[in-house]
Amino acid sequence: MKIKSQKDFFSGVMFAVVGGAFAIGATTYQLGDGAKMGPGYFPLLLGIILAILGAIICVTSMTKDTPDGDPIGSWAWRPLVCVIGANLIFGVLLGGLPSLGIPSMGLMVGIYVLTFVSALGSSEFRFKEVFILATILAVGSYGAFIFGLKLQFPVWPSFIS
Repeated sequence: MKIKSQKDFFSGVMFAVVGGAFAIGATTYQLGDGAKMGPGYFPLLLGIILAILGAIICVTSMTKDTPDGDPIGSWAWRPLVCVIGANLIFGVLLGGLPSLGIPSMGLMVGIYVLTFVSALGSSEFRFKEVFILATILAVGSYGAFIFGLKLQFPVWPSFIS
């Protein structure tokens, strides 16, 4: 069969591989059964469903006719680097990195930096909009994690609290 939509085909392959990896990884935990689920039951089912969805998308990509073959474009490096980098920076800011002498900056600073760095990946960056979004995310995260779930992790920079 001929691949008629490259984007769909490779998206399906990605879903199938990630789903299969999660399903295989979940087998290392106790599965249990439908009545008494173990910690590996849900990830196993979710992985299987994702792998099946990926296979369906792959088959559909060979039957769905697209005018130009729906080729995969070039990599969008700027958004990729900004989003992945923002998550790495958030992790470092949230807990600090004592081996490098970086103190914990807490949840609030981490969310603002995460939002701004990831927004830099867009060509439509607007400071005011990103600041409003970061504020909403910070307030919502504080409400959900500190008030709602009563989680214990640094909220403010370690030199303030």
